[in-house]
Amino acid sequence: MSQWTSAVGAAQLARQLSAQQQRPAGPGTRRPPAYRALADGIRLLVLEGRVPVAARLPAERELALSLSVSRTTVAAAYEALRSEGFLESRRGAGSWTAVPAGNPLPARGLEPLPPESLGSMIDLGCAALPAPEPWLTQGFQGALEELPPYAHTHGDYPAGLPALRQMLADRYTERGIPTMPEQIMVTTGAMGAIDAICHLFAGRGERIAVESPSYANILQLMREAGARLVPVAMAAGLSGWDLGRWRQVLREAAPRLAYVVADFHNPTGALADDDQRRALVEAARSAGTVLVVDETMSELHLDPDVVMPRPVCGFDPAGSTVLTVGSASKAFWAGMRIGWVRAAPDVIRSLVAARAYADLGTPVLEQLGVNWLMRTGGWDSAVTIRREQARENRDALVSAVRRELPDWEFDVPRGGLTLWVRTGGLSGSRLAEVGERVGVRVPSGPRFGVDGAFEGYVRLPFTVGGPVADEAAARLAAAARLVRKGASAGAESPRTFVA
Repeated sequence: MSQWTSAVGAAQLARQLSAQQQRPAGPGTRRPPAYRALADGIRLLVLEGRVPVAARLPAERELALSLSVSRTTVAAAYEALRSEGFLESRRGAGSWTAVPAGNPLPARGLEPLPPESLGSMIDLGCAALPAPEPWLTQGFQGALEELPPYAHTHGDYPAGLPALRQMLADRYTERGIPTMPEQIMVTTGAMGAIDAICHLFAGRGERIAVESPSYANILQLMREAGARLVPVAMAAGLSGWDLGRWRQVLREAAPRLAYVVADFHNPTGALADDDQRRALVEAARSAGTVLVVDETMSELHLDPDVVMPRPVCGFDPAGSTVLTVGSASKAFWAGMRIGWVRAAPDVIRSLVAARAYADLGTPVLEQLGVNWLMRTGGWDSAVTIRREQARENRDALVSAVRRELPDWEFDVPRGGLTLWVRTGGLSGSRLAEVGERVGVRVPSGPRFGVDGAFEGYVRLPFTVGGPVADEAAARLAAAARLVRKGASAGAESPRTFVA
């Protein structure tokens, strides 16, 4: 890391250090020296993603004043962090956080296991559920009936089928966001939409602000596009965004793009409220940053009393700041690779023109299937099934993890498909490694961070329920025991399980 991309103020860092959960020391335990405790506290904040990697730390004198300690204590703590690889410094540029060489870094996204390779493995790597039947089959049957007129054309619709663009525009209008079909481009999934946006707005070397943590596959897509990711820590618990940090990053780093998941954030499950949405749009507009809002989880509110906030694009009437991305993959089925972008008409025209050099268009049959489902009410019926299934799975997984791993900590989200779990001080990367050997596949926290953050976390999706959830938690507990002992996972073989 050659330079810092954000900054942490002395008062802010002092508050974070004081708010760290203090575990009671056992009888006879000696307290570490003050500098060592300070260094350990800062290191933990970095590993958990509460302080971003490449964030400039306050000067020694400023932090000493805020903490009411001597400057010597802060200097010794900074030197300890430098020697461990968690801090880099350069004369005239200050000191900024880092992650030492050899620490687990998120090198890839999340690839689901092929169905034929599952065997006795419980796969918690992919946050996707089986198709909701009979609606998938009926959707494709309806699409085949409507296909003949399109089969007499060349089949290339770079902006999407006119009928589906109109349908998606009408659905936004029904949500209180007046939309024309000229504001919609249909894509090959949400990944295709965000890839197109990144290539249009953020060339190699451009800064993109991202939530910390954020969706692993999107982070990897942006890395491969050559972007410089600027992480912005989420607020505590499920309370959404930390607007103070967002304003600071947008002002100081001036990112070209910002990527956020406002509705049941992946992986934490947080739901940003109306005030946060309005404030973030205003901050992005002031900074000249284009705000990319991922709505793929927006229909997955699982508790009946959840009141959904206004869509983020509703706070951008001119359409100059917010680009909204939607998808069928989470609300309906991951195998239905249909996504879309809602933006100002001139942005859509630019995206469509740029697309001519990529994939030309999205498969016609799948577009017809989604349009048929939305037109006939099948989509809403399928989403109702999806919510019921996800809610049952969530409740079963929460109960199983609390029973088998009582020291693991998490807040229960009221929607979405994922549980963001703090692993009681264990390495998420080691848990992922050992877990595969005992028959459960789970993604570690660093996959969802930038440059190695969130080592003490794993993400658990609501993709299994009932006895499978119980077995998954039991296998995670077995992996946790092995990680604690530092033993080889070969000592404990996976149990046979039949779903």
